[in-house]
Amino acid sequence: MKNSITELFQIEFPIIQGGMIWCSGWELASAVSNAGGLGLIGAGSMYPEVLKTHIQKCKLATDKPFGVNLPLLYPDIDKHLSTIIDEKVPVVFTSAGNPAKFTSYLKKHGIIVVHVTANLKFAQKAVDAGVDAIVAEGFEAGGHNGREETTTMSLIPMLRQKINIPLIAAGGIASGQAMAAALCLGADAVQIGSRFVATFESSAHQKFKDSIVQAGDGSTELTLKELTPVRLLKNEFYNKIQELYKKSASEEKLAALLGRGRAKKGMFEGDLNEGELEIGQVASQINELKSAVQVVNELMIDCKKTLSLQNTLFNY
Repeated sequence: MKNSITELFQIEFPIIQGGMIWCSGWELASAVSNAGGLGLIGAGSMYPEVLKTHIQKCKLATDKPFGVNLPLLYPDIDKHLSTIIDEKVPVVFTSAGNPAKFTSYLKKHGIIVVHVTANLKFAQKAVDAGVDAIVAEGFEAGGHNGREETTTMSLIPMLRQKINIPLIAAGGIASGQAMAAALCLGADAVQIGSRFVATFESSAHQKFKDSIVQAGDGSTELTLKELTPVRLLKNEFYNKIQELYKKSASEEKLAALLGRGRAKKGMFEGDLNEGELEIGQVASQINELKSAVQVVNELMIDCKKTLSLQNTLFNY
């Protein structure tokens, strides 16, 4: 399957693994790249020296292209940028900030730049900043999300009408059927997070992986919109948030409850009660852990089958 995204990244399949904090280390990124997709290292949860180690290990584990997901609000971003440039990382996905700040700088060093957005306004700003592609992330996605709560099915065709650079769909995609739907809506590729969290190569804690497999319909909710919207698995920490809402708590009280390190505590250290368990709505569709190569292969097989079936059904 060749298109603008596979040619841009020089990959076999239009599948990008989400660069998720605490879950996307070099093992997962290299495994996805070796399987024919584009693996991403999640720099948002790494100290600069840790990111450098992950990049170097990834280069040893794969000779295929891979990238780094870089939240633009990261406090030591200058150090991350230096590491990325020094290590000659070919692709950077930026998020959580203004792409105009660093896009031209990265591109001057020969780096392909993609920006993640959840609405049309910021997608157009990213295009103006000169990015090479856009990730359009719908409301269904796990982790930090857009305030507009626009679903992937609404977001992709809206952006496709307005922008003319490669478009990557994210949010609510964990199967080949969903991938086919995204392509039919106008996306050139998909970025998948939650399904790759529940893989053997993911750096997420085993307890967190198991909780994803056990999740059912309605197990996640987008919350903390007053601070920064985040989709979580419901647990004791989530229940405490809801209790504060019942008391009409202020942003200060919500921020005090959140504190620091909640995501690490839950996703990386496995505290299923007091940790922040960031995952998408598709957790309810994930019934077992698989290898990254299994996930990529099944996505492509089922996507091709679905597209072929639709062609047959509508071949009047």
